[in-house]
Amino acid sequence: MHLDPFELHRPATVDETLALARELAPGFDYLAGGTDLLPNYKMHLNVRPHLIALDRVSELQEYSLDRLGAMVRLADLDRDPQIARHYPALAEAVHGVATPLVRASGTVGGNLLVETRCFFFNQSYFWRASLGFCLKADGDRCHVVPQKEKCYATFSGDLAPALMVLGASVEVAGPEGRRTLPIEQLYAAEGDGIQRVHLRPGELVVAVDLPPEGRHLHSTYRKLRARPSYDFPELGVAVSLRREADRLTGLDVAVGGLETYPRRFPAITQPEVGQTLDSEGIGRIAQAIQSAVRPVHNTAYPPDYRKRMTGVFVRRALTDLWAARGAS
Repeated sequence: MHLDPFELHRPATVDETLALARELAPGFDYLAGGTDLLPNYKMHLNVRPHLIALDRVSELQEYSLDRLGAMVRLADLDRDPQIARHYPALAEAVHGVATPLVRASGTVGGNLLVETRCFFFNQSYFWRASLGFCLKADGDRCHVVPQKEKCYATFSGDLAPALMVLGASVEVAGPEGRRTLPIEQLYAAEGDGIQRVHLRPGELVVAVDLPPEGRHLHSTYRKLRARPSYDFPELGVAVSLRREADRLTGLDVAVGGLETYPRRFPAITQPEVGQTLDSEGIGRIAQAIQSAVRPVHNTAYPPDYRKRMTGVFVRRALTDLWAARGAS
């Protein structure tokens, strides 16, 4: 494997970054930590002639309990005791990303926008050429669900489900100015493994904003993967809840690693608010979410197993959070 030639640009401000994006469009990628993009470039996957590096853009490195710049390194979050104390689901999701070496380079924004994955896509050029390529790179058909219209590559980030259940939002900047949207709305439920986010041409993720009320949620993130030391998620389940005495006053569940985008399930969780979360209720929620997800056969574990494990992980997370002392 080798990197094809490209030109590297290193702006110092968001405005300079966006100006470069307008000048170079569409032949560029933004470069954050590079832990996913550069290996893909070595595999000759959708290579662009220009990379706009973001490491010198100081605004993207803002870091507080309320705001995480897009270029904040995952390792910084991983070793921050305040993140673990106030946002357990986020701390667990960060700690589950790859290896310490990858977390030292990987970034918040990079993980939110990490490339979707599929074992027909994440292969060498020669392997893909022998198969006939695919919709996501160089070809005209999907080999997962054979047809020529939709890519089924799977969302492979860890942070998004955790941030969803914490009520986080994301700020993006582009040629038309800045806007803020809930993390959930960053992802295109109506799209596919190629058209997977609601970002306009040239738009850049600036930061993630965490609401203060998120600090009062009891939360967790559980991850299924083939090799626990470093693999991408085969399934990621994030849960947050709030309780008063024996009554549930807030509940949110989000799932990643199964479909082309991470999903929340408010239609399932909201009717449970005000109830006591007993074993019957936990089983009902877990079964409903398990029934709702639609994994396909494009990762190491078969779809039926990942679907069943969704119910198992949701049930375990709810049981542990409800039983935990100090939930409020």
